[in-house]
Amino acid sequence: MGSRKRESALARKLTNQDVVKALHNDCPSSPRKMRLVADIIRGVEVDKALYILKYSKKDASNKLEKVLLSAMANWQAKNEGADIEEANLIVKEIFVDSARQLKRLRPAPQGRGYRIRKRSNHITLILGTKEK
Repeated sequence: MGSRKRESALARKLTNQDVVKALHNDCPSSPRKMRLVADIIRGVEVDKALYILKYSKKDASNKLEKVLLSAMANWQAKNEGADIEEANLIVKEIFVDSARQLKRLRPAPQGRGYRIRKRSNHITLILGTKEK
């Protein structure tokens, strides 16, 4: 590896030192419904986001809560010995991308069939520290 490449890799590693990521692929829910809940917790502190997701009535909040807890566990594994309450973690980025669609047929009048698209999504959640 060349020196330029090594230096850029080291700089990238230092910038991503306080950032952790959690993914959930092929979540069986519509991306549009998931984005409604994801928009609520974007940029919010982690403990406040957990409260929001816990007491939300939407079904998507249960899945997002699991992804957030997974990201917090990833942060704990990366920063052993550090306290998660003192770290001032926020939901830095969260985005929901559409995944594959299962195409099904529903019986319709006069021998026709209407197409049903069962959508799914990919959730990516990135935690970071709050800049002061």
